[in-house]
Amino acid sequence: MTEPTVLIEKSAEGYAVITLNRPGAMNALSRQLRQELAEAIDAMQADPDVRVLILTGAGRAFTAGLDLKELGVKGLRGDAAAQSMQDAVQVGDPVKSIGRFTGPVIGAINGVAITGGFELALACDVLLASSEARFADTHARVGVMPGWGLSQKLSRIIGISRAKELSLTGNFLGADQALAWGLVNRVVPPSQLLAQARALACDMLSVLPHMLVAYKKVIDDGYAVSFSQGMAIERERADANNVAVSAEDIEARREAVRARAHRQ
Repeated sequence: MTEPTVLIEKSAEGYAVITLNRPGAMNALSRQLRQELAEAIDAMQADPDVRVLILTGAGRAFTAGLDLKELGVKGLRGDAAAQSMQDAVQVGDPVKSIGRFTGPVIGAINGVAITGGFELALACDVLLASSEARFADTHARVGVMPGWGLSQKLSRIIGISRAKELSLTGNFLGADQALAWGLVNRVVPPSQLLAQARALACDMLSVLPHMLVAYKKVIDDGYAVSFSQGMAIERERADANNVAVSAEDIEARREAVRARAHRQ
């Protein structure tokens, strides 16, 4: 029986862990894996019991990127090579599926995240990294342009000069340097990675359910435009949301916040 390329574990708390499961191929993104991953994420979006996702890899890699052997670009030139690469980023697009997921997506980066795998990591909302994680953008070394957002997202996260250093050399970035540059939120021992991702998911699930979605969206929508436009978006949505909140509701929720602060 063929092993599934994507594993899904749903928790009673309200999150799901999606694991890329081609460890023998460093979780290279074959057509089957891309398709099954996109379908898994879309299925979790449609499931009202799942409000947070954790994305990770089996074995020693998060993902080594697109499966170049399967693409069959060797020997292809011109339109044929271009079409093969275009199909790879558009047919079974897990990055678009992550973008459709309305709740937070936590990337638990257990090992290398290379090129397309780096792009998959950047599609997540929060990254936790194993001390064994490493990131690399090798697009310039293999001669293809990124199609899942790496050229635009990376500079916005770590700064344009650092992004150029990574993308124009193809050098690897270790977990500790990724933390220092603000690419990942924290670095943990490999044995603690999933436990910490699960704990973070539960912390997120403890906020008001509608706020988990609405607050993520206002952050994302504002970040995609100029600062002044983002401020206008925030004000518009604050006016729409806050008029429906009573003083009694706020005070009751503050008491819950105070009680939680004493427990932490």
